[in-house]
Amino acid sequence: METIGFIGLGTIGGAIALNLQKAGYPMVVHDISPEAMQPLVDGGAKAANSAAEVAEQSQFVLTSLPSHREVEVVALGPNGLLQGAHKGTIYVDLSSSHPDLIRRIELEFKAKGAQVLDAPIIVGTGGVANNNLELMPSGDPEAFEAVKPLLDAFADRVVFCGPLGSGTVIKLAHNMVRRGFQLAIGEGMVMGTKAGADPELLWECMHYGLDVMLHQLQRTFDKVIFPGDFEAPAGFDINLSRKDVGLATEVARQYDVPMPIHSLVEQAMIQAINRGWGKESTASLFKLQEEAAGIEVRAKGNTG
Repeated sequence: METIGFIGLGTIGGAIALNLQKAGYPMVVHDISPEAMQPLVDGGAKAANSAAEVAEQSQFVLTSLPSHREVEVVALGPNGLLQGAHKGTIYVDLSSSHPDLIRRIELEFKAKGAQVLDAPIIVGTGGVANNNLELMPSGDPEAFEAVKPLLDAFADRVVFCGPLGSGTVIKLAHNMVRRGFQLAIGEGMVMGTKAGADPELLWECMHYGLDVMLHQLQRTFDKVIFPGDFEAPAGFDINLSRKDVGLATEVARQYDVPMPIHSLVEQAMIQAINRGWGKESTASLFKLQEEAAGIEVRAKGNTG
């Protein structure tokens, strides 16, 4: 089996590296913390003194690092991966980084006959230790095929995302929406609790509705947004939705609860109604963001 280099043995990286070791891959590892390397060394991995040393001794190198700053230092800095990379090296960055950085790294590695992929991670409910990960690699298709058995050894879902940097863009968009979603839930929970609702019952009922909404969103994207069919009949239109959000923000004002996210939602609904979209579904609010950004989110074959 190919020797695998791994740099960044924190909570996620350490668990992935251990799974690779359990799968039988010979390992060369490096981390700024000697203690983080020890479990892998105890299992037979070789501890390297630098990222360059890892690259020199490995065919495939993976990094799992806190941010784009560490990625840049490890890949391109003194005693970095670039210094030890050689013809045939494939470097896969699992970190949440910046798409422009991974493309710049690729240009440097290409001059040495090495290849680069980004492959950010979404952790599933089963956790990293149980290989319950969605991996989103992007880059050269041949490089992806070369490392796919390695990726399959620690992730139960591997989705090739296209040109280099695409996986990172998807990960950043996902993380942004996920955190915004949590803030929106926070506004509703705080407003409901301050207005007198039992917080546990509030969350139980809200969770049921949110679960339904997430399932409905799949149909909304497939049937409305991707084909651009915003004029389809609405079961619950923007007029009715604006009424509900307006009542909620009114109660929030009554109890002095700040609602920055949902105030913005209400204003977007008013704007849509003034555009004549009141009888359309709330999916039509999507058009406002499309227009503001100057792009349409359509499936291939449905671009306008």
